[in-house]
Amino acid sequence: MSYRKDGILAEVRWSINPFRGDRFEEIWTPAAEAALDYGATAWALYRNREGGLDFTQHAWFSDMDGWDRYWYSDEISAVRTTINGYFQVPLLPVFFQVAGIGYMDPSSVATAPAVS
Repeated sequence: MSYRKDGILAEVRWSINPFRGDRFEEIWTPAAEAALDYGATAWALYRNREGGLDFTQHAWFSDMDGWDRYWYSDEISAVRTTINGYFQVPLLPVFFQVAGIGYMDPSSVATAPAVS
């Protein structure tokens, strides 16, 4: 088990236009992962299971400078230009100070018995 209390979480909520969800996911997933190249310690891109047009992107950085290097980089700016028209605007990242975060190694979690 791990417990951390540092850094920032950047969150971007993407509202995708109809019939663009699959293509958005295909194009943006590598861009979301690229946060690691700019100093992020973790990243995630979640897709809403109902409808499939709402995505939430998370990236953990030690400070805001890391996020700025990522978000405003030529690489990510170019990908955002490519997907212009796929998502609704405005696109407003939100930032959270991490007050605590933890995780369990899945291999150490006992499997619950099946419900019959």
